[in-house]
Amino acid sequence: MLNDRLLNERYEIGEMIGGGGMANVYLAHDVILDRNVAIKVLRLEHGNDEEFIARFHREAQSATSLSHPNIVNIYDVGEEDDIYYMVMEYVDGMTLKQYIQQHSPIEVSEAVDIMKQVTSAIAHAHENEIVHRDIKPQNILIDHYGHVKVTDFGIAMALSATALTQTNSVLGSVHYLSPEQARGGMATKKSDVYSLGIVFFELLTGRLPFSGESPVSIALKHLQHDTPSLKRWIEDLPQSVENIVLKATAKDPFHRYESVVEMEYDLETSLEPERQHEPAFQPPDEDDGEKTKAIPVITQDNYGEQPEENTIVHSQSTTQTIVNERTDSKSTNTKESTKKKKK
Repeated sequence: MLNDRLLNERYEIGEMIGGGGMANVYLAHDVILDRNVAIKVLRLEHGNDEEFIARFHREAQSATSLSHPNIVNIYDVGEEDDIYYMVMEYVDGMTLKQYIQQHSPIEVSEAVDIMKQVTSAIAHAHENEIVHRDIKPQNILIDHYGHVKVTDFGIAMALSATALTQTNSVLGSVHYLSPEQARGGMATKKSDVYSLGIVFFELLTGRLPFSGESPVSIALKHLQHDTPSLKRWIEDLPQSVENIVLKATAKDPFHRYESVVEMEYDLETSLEPERQHEPAFQPPDEDDGEKTKAIPVITQDNYGEQPEENTIVHSQSTTQTIVNERTDSKSTNTKESTKKKKK
């Protein structure tokens, strides 16, 4: 246990306030600058695992290259006695997942405002050629004033020449995984767009569009099933708002927003009166000739969190299973705080 430890003669470690399979997050106090911080500490069992250490360092490198009011700041990175740690801005609030669970149904105007902040953060990352690859409510923090911060760039990927030579492995949270990632394809900026659309769906309805008995069955739904109409749960939802979700989650990346900036602009104007009854988004008709898709076998990783909504999945492109598209699969670092004031 790290509680009450003075790390690097500077950070007084307090209670654990979050964590996942790769690392735990502690509330700490910086005795030099006299401020509270959040410290992410790599789990001890991964201290000798080069892959986990590389991912930990990659998160720090990705996040420290970004400076934006809606992205959690990284202050320091270090190692002491085989303890790898990252010092981050402390956000006094909760994850967006917790917020949805506590406040659903959320007003459409508030949901739009939250998504504008999230898209602003991801647009900034994309401008710096960084793809997040794991956008989900658990990686979005919201404070008492409704201010949003995106965090956890642990599997973010720089769009560099070296990144393009990586093997086509799937790594991400299955409920928010784009179809191309589920097939083992390279994650792109439009993969982040898809995940943003799923987050917006959940923010508006309080539920996920696809569920299943296993990570594979959920991934298949991302591949095979259209995103359900949100009006099933919100009858008076403006068509302009539903269109944002439907366009962002189009199966074909070419039918999605060209950029997160374009999606952000659509959010900015979505509640204008003249847009309330615009035509429903319909992607262009596709050739239905191909009846099967080859996708990688997807399994729950040993550093996944909950098997249902936080499942981290991974696979290798060398192992594939053939899926018949006509056959439906059977389906069925913050401290949580008091309620945020409604706007």
